[in-house]
This record gives sequence, C-alpha cells and structure tokens, in this order.
Amino acid sequence: MKTMLVTGGAGFIGSNFVKHILGKYDNYRLVNLDALTYAGNLENLKEIEEGQKYRFIKGGIADRELVERIFEEENIDYVVNFAAESHVDRSIEDPEIFIKTNVMGTQVLLDVAKKNWVTGKDEFGYPVYRDGVKYLQVSTDEVYGTLGKEGMFKETTPLAPNSPYSASKASADMIVRAYNETFKMPMNITRCSNNYGPYQFPEKLIPLMIANCLNEKELPVYGDGMQIRDWLHVKDHCVAIDTVLHTGKSGEIYNVGGNNEKANIEIVKLIIKTLGKSERLIKYVKDRLGHDRRYAIENTKITTELGWEPSYTFEQGMKETIEWYLENQKWMDNVTSGEYKEYYEKMYNK
Repeated sequence: MKTMLVTGGAGFIGSNFVKHILGKYDNYRLVNLDALTYAGNLENLKEIEEGQKYRFIKGGIADRELVERIFEEENIDYVVNFAAESHVDRSIEDPEIFIKTNVMGTQVLLDVAKKNWVTGKDEFGYPVYRDGVKYLQVSTDEVYGTLGKEGMFKETTPLAPNSPYSASKASADMIVRAYNETFKMPMNITRCSNNYGPYQFPEKLIPLMIANCLNEKELPVYGDGMQIRDWLHVKDHCVAIDTVLHTGKSGEIYNVGGNNEKANIEIVKLIIKTLGKSERLIKYVKDRLGHDRRYAIENTKITTELGWEPSYTFEQGMKETIEWYLENQKWMDNVTSGEYKEYYEKMYNK
C-alpha cells in the first residue's frame, strides 16, 4: 500500500480530490494536512473521517518540523500540494501571507520530500530517488497573466503573473521546476482554469452569486462584468490530477482546461435566471486592481498524451452545482459565519 500526502485537503478542490482517490483506489493510505484557515472545512470530508486509510493532521505546509514528522511517521510516497492562499482579492489586501504559504511552504514540502526520498547519487552526482515517488504541484492558469481577444495559454507560454496571488503561485512553480532540474526530483505541475462545483467557499464567483441570490442580496460584479474565464468542473479537475500523478511524464507541466469560456456577467445572469430572481440584484462595483481580462487554456497536451478530457458540459455542471448549493444551505450558512462576513463587508460594501 502506498501513502499519499495531500496538503490543503479540507479545501474546495482538495476535499473533492481526497474523496476521489479514496473512492477509486483500494491501495492508498491518504494523509490530509490542512491548516483549516477560513476556506478549509472538515465538514467537506464527514463521510470519510472515520476511515482506516485516512488520517487528518491540522497544520500548515510551512511548518518544517511538522512536515518532517509526517514523512517519518507515514513513509510518504506521493505529495499532491493543493495548500495555498488562493483568493486574488485577499492577496491584494495582504500579500505577505501568500508568500509565506504558497512559496515558502512549497519549498518546505520539496526539501523534506527530497530528504526522505533520496537513496544515493548517480555517477554524475545527481540524487537517486526510491522507486514510485512523485511530487505534484497544483497550480493555476493565472500564472500566465492575461490574454487579449485571441489566443490561449499553452504550457510554453511565458509566465507573467499580475496579482500577488498569481505571482506567489508562479514562484512556487519555479521552485518545483528547479528541484527537478537541479536535483532530478520526480515531479509534475498542473495548471488549471477556474474550478466550480460542490464545496467551493463563497468568496468565489459562482457560490457567492448563488448565496446572495438565495438571500435576496446584491450581486457584486467587478467593472463591466466582461472578464472571461475558462470554467472546469472540480470533478474533472480531480480526474486530471489523478491522471497526471499516475501517468504523467516526470518533469512535465500539464494545462487542464474545461473548454468553457464564459464572461462573468453571463454566469451571473444564468444563476439569476435559474433561481428565478431579478437582474435588479446586480450591483456593478469598482473593478479589482490589475484585474486580468481573459484566461483561456489550451489543453491539447494532456488530452493527446494522457487521454484525459473534461466530461462535464458547462450547462450540466452548473445545473448540478446550483442544485448542490440549494440542497446544502446549512453548509453554506456554517462556512459564511464570523470572519467571512467581516471580510465581505470590507470588500463589497464600499
């Protein structure tokens, strides 16, 4: 049996991935390391918390002593790093925490993994790793910057991040790449487009608009609402990460896109229509500083080389997502109490 360390496994994408792996495979023990900041929620994992093949540990990835202890106790074979501060608005308000977690935390994971996985040196002095280990960094298309009306991000697109968040993710990617080039560490990087689906914290566009619609609150839309994103269902993303982890060529980067380019205002109006609300709820607010206009992912590499492709249409995925939030309003109420309410008032009631 192999042991996988999933960091940030109580968050939106991480918790979906944890359930995907434990539901699909019988030969994994899974260790979930999560600091349980505002966006991490153990309610996301209630159905598996008693499983013998699952262990939860509260803590951050920048805590070297804790990470070293986990590797010693669990004999980790795989690291899948979801742990990150991930909301652009928060990175504008407080860039420092993004550097600490996203950059320094990634370096701690890499360093401890290297220390535990290296078995010797080859004839050229490069480290030799035990069989069957790999580090996978879950990144974002935002590291590429912004696009004009044409074109798509490819794995070879130069990195040009425009926010403190995306700059911290790009920096982490570069450190991961350097560990592969300098130390030959087995690794992959995946860069995904915007995720949506169940258990997403309602600071992000889709769950925020659903929650506000249900409560007859204003729907804050940045600028003219014509920022375009490519949307990927979280379950398709989990399958893609699983595919790259097990069949991706070491050292390679894979873009993961959903082939669903939509303007933000288009999504807002779809949610309004689905929930039978009025467009009078829309409130255009001052645009975000440095707001990227358009993202689009070229996912040919992962589809042709590894055989992955998205299974959800946007229409199907949105229908299921809205239904999930309607059926789980108690979950929404629980995660939007306290700190988040204060943050929301600060960001959107200016």
